[in-house]
Amino acid sequence: MPSINVTIPVANEERRLPRSLPVLHGFLSDERRFTFQIVIANNGSTDRTQEIAEGLSREYPDVRVLQSAESGRGGAVKRAWLGSGAEVLSYMDVDLATDLEAFPALVEAVASGRADIAIGSRLMAGSKTTRSWRRELISRAYVRLAKLLCGLRCSDAQCGFKAISRAAAQALLAQVEDNGWFFDTELLVRAQWGGWRIAEVPVNWTEDRDSRVKILRTAWQDVRGLMRLRRELARNRTAAKPDLAEPEPRGNKMGAKKLGLLFNPSQAAAVGYGIGRGDVL
Repeated sequence: MPSINVTIPVANEERRLPRSLPVLHGFLSDERRFTFQIVIANNGSTDRTQEIAEGLSREYPDVRVLQSAESGRGGAVKRAWLGSGAEVLSYMDVDLATDLEAFPALVEAVASGRADIAIGSRLMAGSKTTRSWRRELISRAYVRLAKLLCGLRCSDAQCGFKAISRAAAQALLAQVEDNGWFFDTELLVRAQWGGWRIAEVPVNWTEDRDSRVKILRTAWQDVRGLMRLRRELARNRTAAKPDLAEPEPRGNKMGAKKLGLLFNPSQAAAVGYGIGRGDVL
């Protein structure tokens, strides 16, 4: 029975945390396929979030609190994952916008060894999304830009619903520079270029109108992150999966001309599982 880390990054979530945590804990407790620990990763909260999180950890023995004065979802997830001994590491947003019914499939994709990373997708066949037209438009435009600039093959980079093997996390997190919202995209792009297998799971997702995300500001920061990552990939700064064969010499001319990047054909084959319109679990 695999052990699962479920990280919940929170920043000034004194209202949503006490509503969401019991729901999540109840769902996980009903699952008999894995053991779990929930980590509330408090990052930079200035309200009563820490006090509430500590109260919940006393009420639920398998809930732990990790506090940091530094803000940023990516940094909070990194700290929680690197400090965990679980076999499968995961995270989800505190608003539980993603239907939890998809979580067992997310975990199983990694625990079974079929994938190194599993992600929830709001934009692939089989998913159902309820959100404003503006957020839908920005999300789709961002994915297209990530594909153009960095060769991303996943259908959705920013859904806050992901799982990763401990081995993949230990290899990749040291390479991921961003500690904010761009963390997700950078992790996936570096994983893809390093030959790690990524599986996508269609999800039901409902927008929380009380979201703390500043959509336009976050989108601009993500675009800047894509430009940085594009430059770094051209210099081959990423963590390759240990069991990959010795890569072929770089210089796929068609890929370089189309993307302005140097792409490794052997890595492309290695990451074919679950990428882009990949396997539906």
